[in-house]
Amino acid sequence: MKILLTNDDGYQAVGIQSLFKVLGQKHQVVMVAPDRERSAVSHSITLHHPVRMHRIESGRQKKIYAVDGTPADCVKLGLAECFKTPPDWVIAGINPGSNIGIDINYSGTVGAAREGALNGISGLAASIKLDQVMDYDNLARYVMHMVEAIGEKGLPSGTFLNVNAPGIAFSQIQGIRITRQALNNLSSRFEKRQDPKQRNYYWYGTQEPVSGKPDTDVNAVLQNCLSITPIQCDLTDYKTLAQMPKFSID
Repeated sequence: MKILLTNDDGYQAVGIQSLFKVLGQKHQVVMVAPDRERSAVSHSITLHHPVRMHRIESGRQKKIYAVDGTPADCVKLGLAECFKTPPDWVIAGINPGSNIGIDINYSGTVGAAREGALNGISGLAASIKLDQVMDYDNLARYVMHMVEAIGEKGLPSGTFLNVNAPGIAFSQIQGIRITRQALNNLSSRFEKRQDPKQRNYYWYGTQEPVSGKPDTDVNAVLQNCLSITPIQCDLTDYKTLAQMPKFSID
């Protein structure tokens, strides 16, 4: 299969290098990734200055491109410039840190997979919970197993997969769960500090999830399970859509 590989941590990050190594053993992989870390940029694109892409010289058979833009920029440019025919998959990751709950909305990793789905290409975002063990290579092997199992037929149009592993050795994972997105907001705390002139400034604080409903991505990762959540690009609330005529707002 043909795979466009990207991330939000930069082309030199450990997670994307693991995916490139593992997927490249059996598939045609082109890496188009940011030239530096672009975490938490969600699905943003660059509009107010040119976007530059240059090839990284890593051997004749390796195709690695660095882009001075966002993860979504990388997917857009990769599809336009690096493939004569569309790839079978857009894979983003492996991100160091979970992308679960409401944090899915902020994630550049997830945004890149979503960009693939918006272009009619099967997308997958992969992340590992920050912990003492970050088993990138074995998660990369499982990602390859997943895309091979789904195959070139791919996912339904407008759908991508969000995969999250706990921060433990892959052999110790307690199972695989098909989950829904939790509503836990993990990015709501600020750390308040003062500069030498006694002026306040703020850093986003990290906040570990402590619980989640049984069928959610948060709960699965907390239970040391691997979470797979299908996400759709269509944000329409169809239940409310059907009720809108009752509101007499036309």
